[in-house]
Amino acid sequence: MAYIIFTDSPLPEALKQLIHNISLLPWIWENRATKLAFFMLNANENYLKQLRENIMSIKEKTSFCETCWAITDAGKESCNICKNSSRDHTQICIVEEYLDLLTLEQSGWYQGVYHVLWWAISPMNWIFVWDLNFSKLFQRIDDADNKLEIIIATNPNLEGEATSTFFIEEIEKRKLKHKVKITRLSRGLSSGYIEYADTMSLVSALRERKEV
Repeated sequence: MAYIIFTDSPLPEALKQLIHNISLLPWIWENRATKLAFFMLNANENYLKQLRENIMSIKEKTSFCETCWAITDAGKESCNICKNSSRDHTQICIVEEYLDLLTLEQSGWYQGVYHVLWWAISPMNWIFVWDLNFSKLFQRIDDADNKLEIIIATNPNLEGEATSTFFIEEIEKRKLKHKVKITRLSRGLSSGYIEYADTMSLVSALRERKEV
């Protein structure tokens, strides 16, 4: 059931504003925002105080790993994955978003490291090559002592294809091909997006990845 908030709604202004603010969050529509707003209205004061503090401090308490650009605690140069000596640092999996990294980690199968681009090339959305975190990735490849396997795990859509094509072509231009083996996930993701893929599909896509 949808709860549509009209301008002449009997709701208090503060509650209408809260519903509006919540509805601006991704994947939260007005009916869900209304339910969440009423939940907060009736929630414990201590919970609301902690929630407010977490929201207000989230940016200052987090940072980006200087190696892979994953999210980490503020003040740390490297994330836990990059610092883990038991991981295979000769395998670097390129993902578009940090949520893709989390999804791959939850599969429990991949034991390499990552590189988070934070975007995919999408001129229609005003996202271009220079907006992506490619420079650090090329630096990682150039500085590597051993040959690396670069696993392209961009989403199988137009934006993901454009992003992977740019990377492959740039490796050639920069004369780095001798330093890398480039593979990409097999085309078996039922959802079409890594973030929403089930564990079995992800493991299969990783195991059956193809060299390009």
